[in-house]
Amino acid sequence: MTERRLLLVNGPNLNLLGTRQPEVYGTTTLAEIEARVAEVAVAAGFDVRAVQSNHEGALVDAIQAARTDCVGIIINPAAYSHTSIAVADALRSVGLPVAEVHLSNIHAREPFRHHSYVSAVAEVVIAGAGPLGYEFAVQFFADRLGS
Repeated sequence: MTERRLLLVNGPNLNLLGTRQPEVYGTTTLAEIEARVAEVAVAAGFDVRAVQSNHEGALVDAIQAARTDCVGIIINPAAYSHTSIAVADALRSVGLPVAEVHLSNIHAREPFRHHSYVSAVAEVVIAGAGPLGYEFAVQFFADRLGS
């Protein structure tokens, strides 16, 4: 088991970052976010496994697999934040600390985005900081777990 691995999970449509609604999500691509998270994580003493899927079951599978070799989960569940009890239950079932990240401030958007099932499982929720939110999540784990 790798003692210091974080699972980075990105949900549906985040594969289109950089071109999808740049006025809301910015112009940074998912590949750029993943590279920056890996860089910041290494500096904090972590390895990162990144997963993105548009399929709920694939995200559940990745979360469940994390219980054997990860110390924490950074997740941007995207639209599944507001709809997926399955993702929230998977996070609950693995018993790992969770940091929920949203590029935009979901509380300043449409009312249906104000509720996240994942927030009830997360130790920290970071919303509205853009790509920097992912770096804040790594820092949270460095502080919580010791760097």
